[in-house]
Amino acid sequence: MPKVGFVSLGCPKNLVDSEVMMGILARSGYEITPRAGDADVLVVNTCSFIAPAQQESVQSILEMAEYKKFGRAQKLIVAGCMVERYRNEIREQIPEVDAVIGTGEIEKILEACEGDLHSNSSASAQLPTYLYHDLTPRILATPRHTAYIKINEGCDHPCTFCVIPQLRGKFRSRRFESVVREAENLAAAGVREISLIGQDTTFYGEDLGLRDGLAVLLERLAQVEDLNWVRFLYCYPNRITPRLLDTIAAHPRLAKYLDVPLQHASRNVLARMKRGSNGDAFLKMLEKARKAIPGVSIRTSFIVGFPGETENDFRELCDFVRAAEFDWMGVFSYSDEDTSQSFALDNKVNEKTIARRRDTLMSIQKKISARNLKKRVGQHLQVMLEGPSKDTDLVWEARLQGMAPDIDGKVYITEFEGVNDAADLPAAGTLATIEISEAKDYDLIGRVTDFAAPSLPRPIPPQATSLFPILA
Repeated sequence: MPKVGFVSLGCPKNLVDSEVMMGILARSGYEITPRAGDADVLVVNTCSFIAPAQQESVQSILEMAEYKKFGRAQKLIVAGCMVERYRNEIREQIPEVDAVIGTGEIEKILEACEGDLHSNSSASAQLPTYLYHDLTPRILATPRHTAYIKINEGCDHPCTFCVIPQLRGKFRSRRFESVVREAENLAAAGVREISLIGQDTTFYGEDLGLRDGLAVLLERLAQVEDLNWVRFLYCYPNRITPRLLDTIAAHPRLAKYLDVPLQHASRNVLARMKRGSNGDAFLKMLEKARKAIPGVSIRTSFIVGFPGETENDFRELCDFVRAAEFDWMGVFSYSDEDTSQSFALDNKVNEKTIARRRDTLMSIQKKISARNLKKRVGQHLQVMLEGPSKDTDLVWEARLQGMAPDIDGKVYITEFEGVNDAADLPAAGTLATIEISEAKDYDLIGRVTDFAAPSLPRPIPPQATSLFPILA
């Protein structure tokens, strides 16, 4: 059977789509390869959220097209968000592309690979409705001990800067028991950490008639014994309910971690974003969260340079960040997407000013992060071991419960107390106690002093084999 190589770009939600497509192909006998030069079919799963992501997607498509021109590859398939926006343009302007698959068509990947996918140029007029479930085949592209579960798809929020509803369709939740079964199956296959994802995880279940659906789901997943940590990403600030906070606080397996993209703190800018609220309300929300969940780590993200953002608005945002003292923070430069509502807004901010504001805000956060992490020196903390560093085998990587995979800082381990042979080193996914010896701006350095109760991953069955890293 042919070999297929994948390039998966963008967010974890896109990665899950790639994993599903790989699973569908593997079930039909295709071999998945991480080497582009060995692939008969190449699939690029694109991101189209902002301009830099589009540029990266186009560049990846063109790079893979070279393997079709001069290498072994016979077919090039483009999938994902960029197809939802520029389906016809991709087909017309990049002749090397043999088929395109939107976010609602990933189950058709087998037809695309076998040349049976009929012209689907009209699909761009239809909003995606696809939603995978626990019986959908899937091959993990993450390290064997950690995985994402998409619990809902699409979005109904009217944020003016966002094109996700156009790319992913209306909000829809997966069935409760389907999510639970997938989590149990992953845990049985060796996964020790699960991150629940969706455009707005805090809205989970409302379309199914579930009240406080996310809290109910977390409560159930906290009972899966083989899991060490369960976290969720991307929660909407006004949907952080007392029950949700109390649930996180009550269960040891639930990561004491909140990812709340606030986007801004100025009432003026938030109103133009159609987000509502203001910095004072956000500070009260953060105070409630920290009181309800002692030691909680909080991550957020902001957009600078939104149309109409004045210097006063930006100073207000800077003051808010200083007062909020987030553990982790990302800052995005506003991208003027032609299909977003904000594209029509006046008072655009120039690129030089946007870049300056981004650098200023990140500089503030860097100092906050360094100061907070310095307080950890000398403490004994629990971590999840990740394995040898990609840079050197002499250093291992680990994460605190308050560090989400791939987006937050890391803990670098320089010594394993009592371990004299590399063969005695534990498996990734094992919990350990470390003593922090040094702090950097975003990372910690320490040594392992003890291992937690045994939590070694079991052998992973063939249908769940990790392909990490995927072609990139």
